[in-house]
Amino acid sequence: MVEAIIYRYRTGIAWRDLPEVFGPWQTVWTWHRRLAAEGTWDAVLAELTAAADAAGLVDWSVSVDSTIARAHQHAANVTRRTGGWIELHAADHRAA
Repeated sequence: MVEAIIYRYRTGIAWRDLPEVFGPWQTVWTWHRRLAAEGTWDAVLAELTAAADAAGLVDWSVSVDSTIARAHQHAANVTRRTGGWIELHAADHRAA
């Protein structure tokens, strides 16, 4: 079961796409869900991290992602007063 769960996360496939060699995907999903609810995966991660840190295999450097995703100006839901229909009519007296 553990190998099937690791395979699923390593490949990024859906549960239903697990190869038949691992058995029914529903069984694998149920085991994963049960182990996650019990906190088993958290305990395994903590133990492996502690062992790797004690052996000097962990580099605790932190990387921060500062990516900015800007929305289009029309997505802001703010009334704009530039280049609209009203401004064009207000400029008619200046155009002559």
